Amino acid sequence: MSGVSYALTDSVTMLRRNMRHLMRYPIMIIAYVGQPVFILLVVVGIFGHALGHGLGVQSTDGHRYIDYVAPAMILITINYGLTTTALNVSNDMTAGIMDRFRTMAIARSSILIGHVLEAVVRTLFSIALVLGLAVALKFRPDATPVEWLAAIGLMALLTLAFTWLVMAFALATRSLEGANSLTLPLQFLPFLSSAFVPASTMPAGVDWFARNQPLTPIINTLRGLLMGSRIGNDGIVAVAWCVGIALVGYFWSKASFNRNSTAPVAATPAAKK
Repeated sequence: MSGVSYALTDSVTMLRRNMRHLMRYPIMIIAYVGQPVFILLVVVGIFGHALGHGLGVQSTDGHRYIDYVAPAMILITINYGLTTTALNVSNDMTAGIMDRFRTMAIARSSILIGHVLEAVVRTLFSIALVLGLAVALKFRPDATPVEWLAAIGLMALLTLAFTWLVMAFALATRSLEGANSLTLPLQFLPFLSSAFVPASTMPAGVDWFARNQPLTPIINTLRGLLMGSRIGNDGIVAVAWCVGIALVGYFWSKASFNRNSTAPVAATPAAKK
């Protein structure tokens, strides 16, 4: 069996381990899924009528604004799930389990990859729940199967990118408090993007930031794929941002993890050859 095969097998094992931990604490899923659900209910149910009329997207039955804001709730769901990832990684680094892993014949990379895979699975499941609620609130996407696949791919890529970045935060701080605090700016970024209103409607200076930060082209791309609005160059820019963030997070995480490893991990059979 090759080194890559051992790494993949070990990564799946670590994924199972992380999923079992998650199942033991379902309150964590309820807590972070509940936040975007609450925002969706407030924005659509309380402010949706006024915001929709202000943007010129509200219909006589009062449901058009949900079509504008629902794609943005996907990104907000991803962002709120980052805290769970940061806490999981930080807990592994501080609870002593890493010393146990270093004595085992497992691929070093599988420890981090297991967390990444768990975050992607957990986040996509949470997005499905939030989208289900949006549909109940009369969200009506008109995407084709190909557009749905593209949208799901972008969701997974964004989750992957932000997960690596947040994992780097957790490994760099090595504390639960530090890991949690560093995720807060990512949770606030959607409110300074085109999530709830177009960037062009914002005050001078704020609109420039909103147009040039990474979340706006990502939201615009998701909105275009699901609702048929114009995407333009936003699709290319969105993918470029995701890939760039993923690379920065990956190499930063790898460097921090190797630096924090004070004892060698037992070699895998492939590494002994």
